[in-house]
Amino acid sequence: MNFHKVHHIKGQVRVPGDKSISHRAVMFGALAKGTTTVTNFLQGADCLSTISCFQQMGIPIENNESEVLIHGKGLHGLTRAQQPLDVGNSGTTMRLLSGILAGQEFESVLTGDASIQQRPMGRVIEPLSQMGAGIISIPGNGCAPLQITGGGLTGIHYHSKVASAQVKSAILLAGLYANGPTAITEPQLSRNHSELMLRMLGAQVSSQGTTVSIQPEPVLTGRPIQVPGDISSAAYFIAAALMIPDSEVRIRNVGINPTRDGILRVCRDMGADITLENVIDTDGEPAADLIVRHSRLHGTVIGGSIIPALIDELPILAVLACFAEGTTVIRDAQELKVKESNRIDVMVKNLSAMGASIRGTEDGMIIEGGLPLHGAVIDSRLDHRIAMSFAVAGLASDGTTQILDSDCVKISYPGFYADLRKLTL
Repeated sequence: MNFHKVHHIKGQVRVPGDKSISHRAVMFGALAKGTTTVTNFLQGADCLSTISCFQQMGIPIENNESEVLIHGKGLHGLTRAQQPLDVGNSGTTMRLLSGILAGQEFESVLTGDASIQQRPMGRVIEPLSQMGAGIISIPGNGCAPLQITGGGLTGIHYHSKVASAQVKSAILLAGLYANGPTAITEPQLSRNHSELMLRMLGAQVSSQGTTVSIQPEPVLTGRPIQVPGDISSAAYFIAAALMIPDSEVRIRNVGINPTRDGILRVCRDMGADITLENVIDTDGEPAADLIVRHSRLHGTVIGGSIIPALIDELPILAVLACFAEGTTVIRDAQELKVKESNRIDVMVKNLSAMGASIRGTEDGMIIEGGLPLHGAVIDSRLDHRIAMSFAVAGLASDGTTQILDSDCVKISYPGFYADLRKLTL
């Protein structure tokens, strides 16, 4: 797909439902008793993989697109799938489902596409094994496919080396089936959607600093869940409006959970004009309309405890930094190397091809802003966040930007290109 420079973007857009919350609504609803009705569910490939996995384990799920109904059977209502559970490209499904399957009294195999089979699963294999689950990497390299023999779990207090909501959630979900309390301490606080939703459905979850603990064997009860718009999807429109002169965009009903709003904090540090209107709070998940206007930006340092709150937004922030005055440093972001692609290498290679002054480091990037960018052929590496980032870069660059394998955006935002196009008209 090709992209060309535009004079402005204007209008309003409503981004799809939050991917992290959509995943969890299906998983936790399946473990609850009764029906969980989910509105604004993300109809992306990753979340559809989660639905498919739970249907294979005997959970009736009605996907009417406008809403998804999960008819949960309680903590012990899952049944053994007749074939390996295929998570597709979804790391969230793989890691969180590992925690759930660790508590089941049957054997399971978890697999996925070629990309997922290269992503590190040792970070969940280690704690779940400590709890007593039989969990092995079938190829023996710490990656999927995983064979999981569950049951007989012991509660532990795990000190994680990484701040990862996926690792934290896997341990908490296994803790539902343990013989005592389970806790996890992170180096920094990661997104807290699991804690909020589990508590809402009836689990005993407590948080203090970067430590979260859960009591076993709660009775979870299904209930309505309203999914806010995904701030990770909104990030591309935020960046486009800030970068492209004479632009103003209203992005409706975006989740602004404090463990996810790092992009708003960083953009404001860079001088961005972003206003929040119509702020609401549903079950601890705040949301608001974002009004974003073109701004004169300056470089900044992005690192430390804010990284878990914007890890998925770092590719588009790297693009944004190219249009800011001065130097932007991204650090403490080693996690970028083990996403759908090595996002440090991919961003450096592709932005360099467009004329940016950028170099990679062991844990991030250093970007000298202010140089005009030009079109190039961009290899997305089948990474949805890379494709969307360079679509936005193409709108602010001279010449033609061609994105290879651009359809990978269906993983998280099937209508992205159509929504972006409407704002350029």
